[in-house]
Amino acid sequence: MTATDATNVAVDEVEALTVNALHWLLKSARKTGNNGLAWTIKPSDNEPNPTLYSGTAGVIPVLLETWRHFGDDRYGDAALRAARSVSAAVVDGRQDNSLYFGLTGMALALRAVHDELGAADAAAAADRTLALVRARFDGTRWGSWFDLMGGNAGIGLGALAVGDTDLAVLAVEPYLRSAEQTPVGVHWEAQTGRAARFHHISHGTLGIVYALARVGRATGRADLTELARAGAADVVARNEAGPAGFLVPHSDPQNHPELTERYSYGWCHGPAGDAQVFRLLRDALDDPAWQALANRCWHTVTHSGLPRRLRPGFWDNNGRCCGTAGVLALACDRMAEQNDHPNFARLLVADIISRAIRDTDGARWSNLEHRATPSTLEPRTGWAMGNAGIVRELLRFVRISRGDDPAYVLAWPDQPAVNQTAAAVRVPLGAEVFIQCREGDFR
Repeated sequence: MTATDATNVAVDEVEALTVNALHWLLKSARKTGNNGLAWTIKPSDNEPNPTLYSGTAGVIPVLLETWRHFGDDRYGDAALRAARSVSAAVVDGRQDNSLYFGLTGMALALRAVHDELGAADAAAAADRTLALVRARFDGTRWGSWFDLMGGNAGIGLGALAVGDTDLAVLAVEPYLRSAEQTPVGVHWEAQTGRAARFHHISHGTLGIVYALARVGRATGRADLTELARAGAADVVARNEAGPAGFLVPHSDPQNHPELTERYSYGWCHGPAGDAQVFRLLRDALDDPAWQALANRCWHTVTHSGLPRRLRPGFWDNNGRCCGTAGVLALACDRMAEQNDHPNFARLLVADIISRAIRDTDGARWSNLEHRATPSTLEPRTGWAMGNAGIVRELLRFVRISRGDDPAYVLAWPDQPAVNQTAAAVRVPLGAEVFIQCREGDFR
């Protein structure tokens, strides 16, 4: 896909592709009891998955987006039926409590169904779900993971998103006493017993920083926001891209070096996700200088070569978590917030269009695993790696391209809302950013 091709992306074509992708998504649903709908991670699986990351809870937001976007009650009805299966999964005893893999994310999706469609039973189910999460807290954590995706940080963000401020504070306060001092700041153990210290938003320091800053700002807790600043300082000191860019290794010591590349560029472990944290710090700390770091992240992303598949293992994913759709989310944030030129976003969209599988069943996407045979993976349904996450970002691109509202129906807890005043404060790409941390032991 050339740059010239990308600039010629037709918004109507993108919208039509989302309709086909939704057709495949709805066709992949499984009927459940009480007239519910559920999704498996991929069509060949037997058991439905209720989670935000890979399953039904992550499909619900795109159903709500499409219901509002197209005004088609089929999608609203599907969201209501999906909420029934998520509620049933709570009753069936889901043990994971986290945002992306467990009950907190399920509660978030249920509350969204209530807020958008007025479903009182979904709101009641969300309240019961969060009450169960609260009851399982052991005073420090909910399980072995201590990060945004699987641990306290995500639970705090999810609780805050549905208005449970007390649970949000309960979730993030343990970071005050568990922070590990580094030469320039702090970081945390991501999982009990794991030697690697992760640095980025999904499993690492910046995900915890995000939760501390957002909860701290919402509750007026300066101790939480200062700890967020200290965590950010540790990650910023690890930048290996020079003053114009921002690129921090996946982890130190490298987690599974035989499987994981040293550097990633997407949302989960790379500058596309790091930039979202710096956008949040800009607003939570009332300091426009953080925008310089977000700009440097974007510089690195746009000069990395993605979305081209430059070598085996480089940019093999179309999805929201680890691939092109996650970068598109940031590109659209910048279009709406910084008045960025749309050409890079168009390049990403053109690449997504070119990789779509289309037939009478609809449209969907395969990711690659170059170490497997065959390397083309079965298409997935959910937010992280499949249709739901891709369609959600394509629809937003359509809205922004037409000058419509850039907001999502359900704002993801770890993606800052567009700040329309940010464009008024221009921070040069190479601007120096000084991060001053409070001295002392946060434990």
